[in-house]
Amino acid sequence: MTTLLVIAKEPRPGRVKTRLTPPFTPGEAASLAEAALTDTLRTVARTPAARRVLVLDGTPGSWLPPGFDVEPQCAGALDERLAAAFAGCDGPALLIGMDTPQVTAALLTVDFEGCDAFFGAADDGGFWALGLAEPNPDLLRGVPMSTSTTGAMQRERLVGAGLRVRDLPRLRDVDTASDAHAVAATVPGSRFATRLEELTAAGGR
Repeated sequence: MTTLLVIAKEPRPGRVKTRLTPPFTPGEAASLAEAALTDTLRTVARTPAARRVLVLDGTPGSWLPPGFDVEPQCAGALDERLAAAFAGCDGPALLIGMDTPQVTAALLTVDFEGCDAFFGAADDGGFWALGLAEPNPDLLRGVPMSTSTTGAMQRERLVGAGLRVRDLPRLRDVDTASDAHAVAATVPGSRFATRLEELTAAGGR
């Protein structure tokens, strides 16, 4: 079975989802981040896995469900932190972030038979998921992160290494307020959608 990795930041005001401010306050942005993380972790908890690992920058809170190992993120740029997350795995692993609360257990249930890697592109040019049958940190180190071409470059790195890549559906990350509303519309009734609805009603946004 696959190890499922979630890389995340503790949802503290001023440290997460800063592009949501404005229109949201730092505290409101953090509450949306917590809702997105909670939805993500609970989906991962429902997904069959050999191991579930939260790779965390910060301290776990009440939002963490049982069944997860918690590993601290290493220092360094995002490519180094992603590489280190894979370095801690000794078998097939799939890594996602905390920005796609619309993710489902079906999307995360991957079978590496016939392929070496899974790749989930994001609408902003990045990627929301990366799976490796044989985790190799060097496949991530040196890939420029947080650019409009990050996803394309990461996928090219996989193909250039001779890996057979299977693509997952493209998803939209929650970075801006417009992203938040678009994603919430796809998962009505989720914690994320409910929290966004509460904040929108309260603030007239």
